[in-house]
Amino acid sequence: MNTISPPPQIKRLSGPKRLFGALAGITGALGANALLFYSVSSFYTRNTKFVPYDTSSPDLTTNLFRSHNPLSNPPGCIDHAIKHIPYGKLPEKYWIRGKDARITVDQRALTTDFCRGVWSGVAFRVQRRYLERKYRALPGRERHLWDIKALEASTYEVGTAIVDHFEVVEHADDKVVVRCGDSPLNTDHRPSDGLFSMEVSKDDEAQMATFHLKSVFVNTTAEGKNAQPLPWNFQLAHRWYTKLWMESATRKLIKDA
Repeated sequence: MNTISPPPQIKRLSGPKRLFGALAGITGALGANALLFYSVSSFYTRNTKFVPYDTSSPDLTTNLFRSHNPLSNPPGCIDHAIKHIPYGKLPEKYWIRGKDARITVDQRALTTDFCRGVWSGVAFRVQRRYLERKYRALPGRERHLWDIKALEASTYEVGTAIVDHFEVVEHADDKVVVRCGDSPLNTDHRPSDGLFSMEVSKDDEAQMATFHLKSVFVNTTAEGKNAQPLPWNFQLAHRWYTKLWMESATRKLIKDA
């Protein structure tokens, strides 16, 4: 007696059904990858938070910002990210011991190294490579910072140009501010303009250093007088990029010390 069952009949799907199945599989895979990326990046950047920041901030009343945006045009995007790091987690090279053995930190050194970490860290490398391929060979860009080693070593004095897209316009003990949005060779007011500030504040009582990334994007031309906020998806992407910059820079600062 033959107990072997006949082979199952495989029904061949039509072309449209096969295409739908393939698209469903691809969509599912992309969705899973997007969820994985979101989960990993959320965990990686969990210590970076955004705090309230708008046109009422004193930052927008400084001489620097007023000269940058003389028409007082409204920002298209404005945000402020922070990350707290206890002094004890910072490398000892930043420590300064007082007469009572209490620790404070070298704020200027910490600020400069934080700035170095932003530009030489992994979060900026894709954009750096893109800008390098597009602009480095153009005339007038020879003294711009392009290479990782140069970005790691620069002191970021006023006038320093970075990958033909950023220029240092202020360097104080607690902050480095760069102008962004177009080439430093374009000194006029621009439709795409902005100030990006890397700052470090300290609290000796709490023994805590706070790292800040502040961004203000604004159309500084006459046409920007009634400009509307940038689309939500741009603002969301910018916030994710800011968080990655913050984590990349602060982790590099601690690791490279």
